[in-house]
Amino acid sequence: MNTFTKYFLILLGVAALGFVLWYFSSIVIYILVAAVLSLIGRPLVDLLTRIKYRRIVMPRWLAALVTLILLWIVVIAFFRVFIPLIASEANDLSDINSEMVMDKLQAPMHKVERIYNEYFAAQNNNMSLEDYINGKIKSVLKISIVSNLFSYIFGLLGNIFIAIFSISFITFFFLKDQSMFADSIILLMPERHEQAVRNALTSSRKLLMRYFIGICCQETAVATLIAIGMTIIGVGLNHSLIIALVIGLLNVIPYLGPWLGGIIGVLLAISTHLHLDFSNELLPMVGYMVLVILIVHIIDNIFFQPLIFSSSVKAHPLEIFLVILLAGTIAGIPGMIVAIPSYTVIRVFAKEFFNKLRVVQKLTRNI
Repeated sequence: MNTFTKYFLILLGVAALGFVLWYFSSIVIYILVAAVLSLIGRPLVDLLTRIKYRRIVMPRWLAALVTLILLWIVVIAFFRVFIPLIASEANDLSDINSEMVMDKLQAPMHKVERIYNEYFAAQNNNMSLEDYINGKIKSVLKISIVSNLFSYIFGLLGNIFIAIFSISFITFFFLKDQSMFADSIILLMPERHEQAVRNALTSSRKLLMRYFIGICCQETAVATLIAIGMTIIGVGLNHSLIIALVIGLLNVIPYLGPWLGGIIGVLLAISTHLHLDFSNELLPMVGYMVLVILIVHIIDNIFFQPLIFSSSVKAHPLEIFLVILLAGTIAGIPGMIVAIPSYTVIRVFAKEFFNKLRVVQKLTRNI
């Protein structure tokens, strides 16, 4: 077999594997979600199996089952707390009167009316700024948009019960047998590389376990600080929890997420506090909200992110930033979310198979 034929067959195999992964993408997602959950729950399984009572040790299958049940209790409790709050917030947003919004914005709008007329009015058939914003607000607040959004979500999650059962089933066996995932990957590799692949998977598992647990702790800490800060400045407990949820969830997007969450949180607070006087109450509240978000963002940048990005995945912050920037350019926000775990796995495998290259030695010296 010549070199050309060899590389052609390799490329053909990679293409075939990519097609199979795409065709069965839902199953692949189930496996990946189960793998992440197993990484988060593995420390608890190990802890339970080390507990002894009169020489009785909990079997690993039971420890895995208890851990799985606890994971789902956390998930159910999360939805049990936030779903009613989200429904209430959506109800408040659907009741917003666009005329009330325009009344609140009338004073500051007059200050920018002249700038708008000079630069943008000609592009909108001399439509006034007030008419333009009023039309946009009415289109945004249409209940049909909200209903269409929910229809899309439920359509996307059409087989949710199958997904829950599948993820739970796979997670249980990943927790019970910590080598199952690695053994499945090794089956696809040449036998001569088995030990190297096994070493790389073990190192990846340890790094990713620290990373995902760290991410969960980070999002919880950020959301808690946001909720406390928003409650203190008088946003209201329910609204504070919703804003904290939005900012905490979007914070999983490195660098960009906190700003998106902050903007959405401020807009939610404004939309649900339109009864306040704009100059004396609403505007100061928005200022305090921005201050709270900035303080939490600074705390996150100084304490949380260095601990997770540098300590857990053993990479320099500048290195992480460039990887996230590159991934965001290639694949947008989804790329930014998966950038760090993917980069971690790539570094580990590069160290195992290409450790003679200087650039690999430089990038993987802390692993």
